[in-house]
Amino acid sequence: MELDRDALQEAILKQYTEEHAALGEAGALALLERGRQWDLAGVLARGGVIVFPHAGVADCGHQIAAAVHACLDCGADRVLVISVLHAFTDEMQDARVRVAAGEAPSNFRHWGIQGSGLAGRQEWRSDHALMSFRHLWQAETKRRGIKGPEVIERYPYLAGGKPWELPGYDEVAELAENAVIVSTADPFHHGVGYGDAPETAYWPDESGLAYARSRIEEGIELLAKGDYWGYNQHCVDAKSDARDAGQLFRHLRGPMTGRILDLVYTDASALYNSPPPTWVAGALITWER
Repeated sequence: MELDRDALQEAILKQYTEEHAALGEAGALALLERGRQWDLAGVLARGGVIVFPHAGVADCGHQIAAAVHACLDCGADRVLVISVLHAFTDEMQDARVRVAAGEAPSNFRHWGIQGSGLAGRQEWRSDHALMSFRHLWQAETKRRGIKGPEVIERYPYLAGGKPWELPGYDEVAELAENAVIVSTADPFHHGVGYGDAPETAYWPDESGLAYARSRIEEGIELLAKGDYWGYNQHCVDAKSDARDAGQLFRHLRGPMTGRILDLVYTDASALYNSPPPTWVAGALITWER
């Protein structure tokens, strides 16, 4: 059965809106308090990167909150958010598949970097990847009674192992010189709804989460080495949505060491109208220079 990408995007946007409404102000502040268990401002101040998930906010909102606090506590005037751009059209998905098979990214019209304040393609505007980050950012800046630093969003697509060749790279590199960087990733999608065989799919129990951790760590190791093409192909196999975002922030910041601080999961069975197990791993990851 072919995936109806338009319907899926509509369902995801509706689900995120409903989840945020269900949280209410008290729920958002509770997640922000949970996020205080990590003090990650120093990671950003030292030029590192924090990667937070964008799965179900009730499951991973505290991880997103940790990144929000770090941005607000590190003393930066500007935050550069390197975001996933999901393939919500058949054309975008086809381009991604063909680049992974070896075709030149420049053959496809979505090749490049989108984002706030930029002309050109605008698919980023309807992407859900930063909805929860924005929601918790607004809640925390309101609670503190501050405006907060400038936030600039950038969405790379089709890095193809050579993030420095992305149209728009020079603009992002210039921004990064005077900004802290955070990024978002759901680095492991798994189960029946994502094409894994029911008889071999892991459930999100201790064993399944250990497997997810091992796969995510494989990607961290590849990115740490600067093996961008290897990382691109790892993301295909592990069903990570961060193939482009990861390549871009790693090249912007140079050699770093990545570490998983926290790992949770979101059940995606209902979203994909699929039997369980169908789930997404949400990880809070730090990258230190």
